Amino acid sequence: MSVIETIEQLEAIYGATNDASTVKVADHVTPLYRIFIEKAPFAALATIGPEGIDCSPRGDLPGFVRIHDPRTLMLPDRRGNNRVDSLRNIVRDPRVSLMFLIPGSGNAVRANGRAHLSVDPELLASFKVEGKAPRSVMVMIVDEIYFQCARAIVRSDLWNPDKRIDPRTLPTPGQILAEMSDNKVGGAEYDRIWPERAAATMW
Repeated sequence: MSVIETIEQLEAIYGATNDASTVKVADHVTPLYRIFIEKAPFAALATIGPEGIDCSPRGDLPGFVRIHDPRTLMLPDRRGNNRVDSLRNIVRDPRVSLMFLIPGSGNAVRANGRAHLSVDPELLASFKVEGKAPRSVMVMIVDEIYFQCARAIVRSDLWNPDKRIDPRTLPTPGQILAEMSDNKVGGAEYDRIWPERAAATMW
């Protein structure tokens, strides 16, 4: 197997970066990037810690990532499974990355920087939804932000409703849990009650 082992080998294969790939990079949230972030209902959060890297989905009402100022983004931590993998990583290593997606748009916006977790009562209260505040807020200092070329989303035909997979053809969370636990956890009952449980604990 031929393995690329040096930057020189890599650059020899891919060549020089073109202007469109570099001029789009900013060290703050520009007015046009602000529009994209304010309309995004979904982002992937990447973090790194002693155990390795982690990438976690974050979804909420459009604009759920607050632009505090051109260098600062704020992401509330809504209810989930309490694994807190991303949060553990941030406590130990502040490097983070966010990738924003908007249904129907071929472009993604990526922001890289450093973050800390805040439990300031006033800040938490400002993120309340249906009277429920997050337990922490990630405060991110932006080092760079740029849009990602649309080729990946176009190739995947991600937003085409005719290409959606029937969820009935996929394993359910209950089935996966049952298989992994010798039927001690999960199963059909887990899948049956999940929609009601999720609706009651969404925020």
